[in-house]
Formats: sequence, structure tokens, C-alpha cells
Amino acid sequence: MSESRCLYPGSFDPVTNGHMDIIRRAAGMFDRVVVGVLHNPDKRGCFPVEQRIAMLKKACAGFPNVEITAYGGLLAQMTREMGISTVVRGVRGVGDLESEMTMARINHQLNPGLETVFLPASPETQEISASMVRQLASFGADLSSYVPLQVLPDILAAFHTKDSKEQED
Repeated sequence: MSESRCLYPGSFDPVTNGHMDIIRRAAGMFDRVVVGVLHNPDKRGCFPVEQRIAMLKKACAGFPNVEITAYGGLLAQMTREMGISTVVRGVRGVGDLESEMTMARINHQLNPGLETVFLPASPETQEISASMVRQLASFGADLSSYVPLQVLPDILAAFHTKDSKEQED
């Protein structure tokens, strides 16, 4: 019997408790979960890809069947190259579902063997997004309910450094 594998792609800029909920649930459904951190050289994220990978590795340390990698280019191509036939996506609501279904159809057209599994956000993580976390962090809000505690110091340090640089300018 072959190993069941899936790809959970995203920017994870930064990783949130919502992301971790999907990772935890996917890790229970598949033998191996590959968390793919999007590297788009045309976009500058809040955190560099290497730091996002490091934070995900910290947050996922308790999941032996989860691996973290970076990817660029088309998701359909990456899954083909890796021999992965299932993509896992979390959805928080109808808006997410509509855009995710469009992407799933396009990915399936580009890679006909590729299927997408949608996992609804748990009620306690439904409102969490990385952009919300970044905004709260920029105002110095308490992030402990929104991000894995293992990466909280990394996020706070990044925003404290930004605040210090802005004050110097």
C-alpha cells in the first residue's frame, strides 16, 4: 500500500493558529503532509521565506509526518513533480470557498490527477488570518490567541525591529 500524501500550500506570512488547525487535521488524515511555503520573487512578504519556514518548523515540531518546503511557480506543476495528488485547503467562509474552488478547478485543468480537499475552519480559528495578525502586531496587540506560542517571540521581534527602524527614520 502506498503512502497517502498531501500538499498544504500557502504564504504562511506568518503562520497562525488557523494554519495549525488545518495542519493538525491534515496530519491525522494523511500519512505525510507537505506544507509548501509560497516563494513569489515578485512579492515581498512581511517575513522572508526562510523565516516563515523556520517558524513553521518550530510550530510543527510535534508532527512527525509533516515536512516544510518552499515552492515557487505553479502549484499544479509542483504537485506533479512531487508525485502528490491531493491539495488541502482551509476555508473560513463562503468568500474563501468561492476563490478556492476557482483555484481547484484551474489546478485540476493543469494537472488532471490533482484533487483538492477543503477543510472548514474550526469555529475558534474561523476569524484568524495572517493579514489580521500582521495588523494586530503592527499595533502591539496581544497575539497569543492567534499564533502558535512557539513563534510568538519571532513575530514580536520582527515587529519590534520595524518599530525601532521607523522611529529612527
